[in-house]
Amino acid sequence: MSGTHRAREANQPVGTDVVGALAVGGHVPDVQLRDHANNERWLSELVGGDPTVLHFYRGWWCPKEQAFFRRLLALQEDTEVAYSRIVSLSVDPPEVNAAFRAGLGSRWTFLSDPDRQVQTQLRLRETTDTLNHPYVPAVVVISPDLRIHAVYNGYWYWGRPTHDELVRHLRDISRVLRPDWEAPTP
Repeated sequence: MSGTHRAREANQPVGTDVVGALAVGGHVPDVQLRDHANNERWLSELVGGDPTVLHFYRGWWCPKEQAFFRRLLALQEDTEVAYSRIVSLSVDPPEVNAAFRAGLGSRWTFLSDPDRQVQTQLRLRETTDTLNHPYVPAVVVISPDLRIHAVYNGYWYWGRPTHDELVRHLRDISRVLRPDWEAPTP
């Protein structure tokens, strides 16, 4: 039974289910991968102290990914001024990620997993694509301790989060993180 069906049976909202080894309440492992500039980066370093949208994607060649990246680009400026982050991860090598990132006009970090070690660890290989062996498209929203707040299975495009859903999750995490969330008043 799929994660979405399990979520519905448990009366949980769709979008807060399980994808591979990623489940709400669990943690994303603190992995070290090369970024688009070919630098070794730890996920925890990229997240820092901020809520983060972690996006596992098929590759630059997928039209569904290109459409979803446009959605993330619309969120880019808001995440920057709201002390939030976006990180995207694929099996593409750093030079391919760098070119794709530049072509999009993205300013966030793209991570590369060409050896598919993290993909295997997280059980996120899309088995229907036997040519590219890409990631299952998935989006997780995580807190600074890498705890998973929400999981979205984007294998079917409508399973991906909307702009409003991402904002809601980032707001919920920020509210908990920021002791001064309520503005001081006289």
